Amino acid sequence: MDLIVESGGKVRCVYAEAIDLHSLGKPQITRASHVEPDSTGRWIADLTPVSGPKLGPFEKRTDALAAEVQWLRNNWLAKAPVE
Repeated sequence: MDLIVESGGKVRCVYAEAIDLHSLGKPQITRASHVEPDSTGRWIADLTPVSGPKLGPFEKRTDALAAEVQWLRNNWLAKAPVE
């Protein structure tokens, strides 16, 4: 699990249960994406909540979830947020 600690002490991450985030303070968890089936039963990773693309379609939900996490790590987590 990658944690980004910003200069003001704010911590950002792609949520996982590897550590208890409460140990860092009161968590504020917001949705960065949605993984949902399309009309044909294939899976789409929608990253528009963080100004990202829609990825897919994928045959397996696990593939969509993996692509979602990879995109978030490479494109959202690695960049400083716009404030």
